[in-house]
Amino acid sequence: MDYLAHIIRDPTICGGEPAIKGTRVTLRTVLGSLAEGASVDEILADFPTLTTEDIRAVVAFAAASAEEDLPSSVPALDAN
Repeated sequence: MDYLAHIIRDPTICGGEPAIKGTRVTLRTVLGSLAEGASVDEILADFPTLTTEDIRAVVAFAAASAEEDLPSSVPALDAN
């Protein structure tokens, strides 16, 4: 997926925080909603200017960012 077709980072929009093109909805907002358990349909209802493709682009962007930021060896998470 070409997630960059859906994402903009402009200092005049949301203080330069990555956002969905054509909106003032930040990636952080969408990711936070997903992390809290919101479904795609719930997010689309809350932000009617978004599309399913926009949400997929946010997830793809986050996955690519995480891949770049993670060291090659990540310690196991403590199950407790």
